[in-house]
Amino acid sequence: ETLEAEGWVKRETPGFNAAVGPVWVRGTGLEHTMGLLVEERHTNLHIGTLHGGALASFADIGLGSGIHAVLGEVAYRCVTAALNIQYLSVARVGEFVTVRPEVVRHSKDLIFIRGLICVGDKNIASADGIWKVMNSSK
Repeated sequence: ETLEAEGWVKRETPGFNAAVGPVWVRGTGLEHTMGLLVEERHTNLHIGTLHGGALASFADIGLGSGIHAVLGEVAYRCVTAALNIQYLSVARVGEFVTVRPEVVRHSKDLIFIRGLICVGDKNIASADGIWKVMNSSK
């Protein structure tokens, strides 16, 4: 089956995120999941597994997407303050990696968020981070 048939929507992302994407999204608000179809360009070529840096970038994008459900347009003023990743297993070319962000706590200035990064039912990493809400003045 294609990703579209399973309810996934392709999202082209601007800036640095375009180097990782496209990403795929299914669901809305706090109930959304983000996915990445692993391509050869995402891998450690010598062993054919998803590169840790690519996975970290996907985790940053995927967890960050959970902030929009909580803060709306203010989310575009957030930056990653800390990101921790525990690598548990590998993903290979052609596999579909997903993360479902979970907002743990948010205050006026900080958002704490976490998620499991999976291929199907297999956890390949866990991630947690803190995002800072920047003030609106430049």
